[in-house]
Amino acid sequence: MNNIVSLNNLPPGKQCIVRALGMYGEARRRISDLGLVCGTVVKAVQKSPSGDPVAYLIRGAVIALRSEEAALILVEII
Repeated sequence: MNNIVSLNNLPPGKQCIVRALGMYGEARRRISDLGLVCGTVVKAVQKSPSGDPVAYLIRGAVIALRSEEAALILVEII
């Protein structure tokens, strides 16, 4: 498993595969409900002007995640 980073470090335009979720309880369920589960392909679409949140393409939908949430999601850059 090369190129493992947290999702908040994925540069815009790059794709990755979700490898691990570092959250539990309600937060984990919310992220899973958005389609972010292990094996999901995610693309960083664009950052907001302030840099937070970032828009990600997840299973055909664009979802904005705050940096503090994305920091808990480990991904492999592809």
